[in-house]
Amino acid sequence: MATDSDRRVVVTGVGAVTPLGETFPASWEALIAGRSADAPLELFDTSGCRCHRACSASLPELPDLSRKALSRLSRASRLALPAAREALAHAGLLDGDRRCAQRDLALSISTTAGGMAFGENFCRDVFAGKRAHLFSQVERYLPQQQVLDLQQDLAVNGPSVVMANACASGANAIGHATDMILAGESDCVLAGGFEAICELVFIGFDCLQATTIEKCRPFDLKRSGLMIGEAAAFLVLESRAQAEARGAKILGELTGYGHSTDFFHLTQPQPAGDVLVEVMRAALREAKLDPAQIGYINAHGTATPVNDGPEAAAYRTLLGDALGATRISSTKAAIGHTLGAAGAVEALFALAALRSGDLPPQLNLQEPIPDIAPALVGLNEKHSDLRHVMSVNLGFGGSNAALIFSR
Repeated sequence: MATDSDRRVVVTGVGAVTPLGETFPASWEALIAGRSADAPLELFDTSGCRCHRACSASLPELPDLSRKALSRLSRASRLALPAAREALAHAGLLDGDRRCAQRDLALSISTTAGGMAFGENFCRDVFAGKRAHLFSQVERYLPQQQVLDLQQDLAVNGPSVVMANACASGANAIGHATDMILAGESDCVLAGGFEAICELVFIGFDCLQATTIEKCRPFDLKRSGLMIGEAAAFLVLESRAQAEARGAKILGELTGYGHSTDFFHLTQPQPAGDVLVEVMRAALREAKLDPAQIGYINAHGTATPVNDGPEAAAYRTLLGDALGATRISSTKAAIGHTLGAAGAVEALFALAALRSGDLPPQLNLQEPIPDIAPALVGLNEKHSDLRHVMSVNLGFGGSNAALIFSR
């Protein structure tokens, strides 16, 4: 990663819609207060499932759009548009007509299901013999449609890319955006991800018995599975030179990014956690930091039996004697596993911790995994002098990613 000052990458805006709030400040306030969005799922019938609960979000109002325009938006776009608008407004890049002032804005976006609900509705209508609106449902369920919705809503025409490498997609979308700026391909990128709960994905995880029928308990010996969630989260990333030239407020600097694919198993992480350790060390090398300098880690922590043990062991290996001084928590107990959006929304949580000193608590603990127990964050815990934080994500197929944000 380049280190010359004009190619340093900074964050100038954030925005999110999560199960805890319709804006990022509302979500952060609820998260720090120890709230969880775990509730019965009412988006579709779950009577045939083991799990009947999830963390679903309230869709923000978009009063400037007509009823017809809203009907053409997938649930995923209904989450993504207000989050993207919030991030750009926070960065001072949204004009009075809610259009982006930087028309060549690049997009680096992550998702796994896209607008899958439109595809599900298409199948239902075909089986029921209905023909109305069939073409529009097929046309608009693909993941690139949500990117087109964003570009149209924001009136931008820069390059775009969709990352879809499972649950590390959000982190890799942010990392790719960083690489674009460092390579001189763009001076400003809207990076992040979105995920809307859909029936196919929810039932798929239920069939894998990866979802829990009780509380989601990351890093607990009694963990029994994940809770599905949905969210959209975006960061405005800029070269430091451009941000300073336009007088933007800098929220933090993205100083390190590491990623790899280990190919160990389609759905299980490498048991010893060795590859995850190397990914975190790669991010640390780019940031020119020692592990002990990381004050907080927003961990992946799905609460599935096969994930949390190797992940906890990886943190023990990486941090050594610094384990405990570095604080760790998984926020999936509060907002669920948001899949393609997870790396994005959790990066925002890590950045907010860096700026405020407030640490997201580890909820629902009963018997913490001994390897990581000394590091897990308690309720109302603060860190008075955070200088560097890390966000870590693991995905199906062995995808691993780590991001480091610094003051």
